[in-house]
Parts: sequence; structure tokens; C-alpha cells
Amino acid sequence: MARPIEELNQELLSLPRKERADLVLRLIRSLDEGAEEDVDAYWKEELVRRSRQIDAGEAELIPAEEVLRKAHERLAKNQNK
Repeated sequence: MARPIEELNQELLSLPRKERADLVLRLIRSLDEGAEEDVDAYWKEELVRRSRQIDAGEAELIPAEEVLRKAHERLAKNQNK
């Protein structure tokens, strides 16, 4: 029978700091399994959607120089706050 979660929590919290850190990393990595493939699939769909919008003339294209200039202006503005 599975142990109550609180009992498991207490046991894990009693581990040395390094062992707890290693366990945390392993748990986080276990959550990330497959996440990269999900993100890749999402971006492929987004690329197709945006390409169709461009081909149909539905997207406003902004020159890279303008985008970079605005980004630099925003960064400078935020650094001065």
C-alpha cells in the first residue's frame, strides 16, 4: 500500500541538502520529458499559420531594422527606470 504523502514528504525533507537538490532536478526533468516535442510541434503549426497569413496578405510585415530599433528603445527606457 502506498505511503501517505505527508510521510513521504517528511522523509524526503530529512535528506541532506545535496540529495534533495539532486532529487528536485530529477523530478523537474521528469516533468520536461516530451515538452520539447510539444513546443516544436506548436512552433511548426505557428510557422504554417503565419506563412499562410503572409501569402494571403493578411499579415503586416515590419522590417527587421524597425523591430530592432523599437526593441532597443524599450530596453533603454526600462533600464532608466
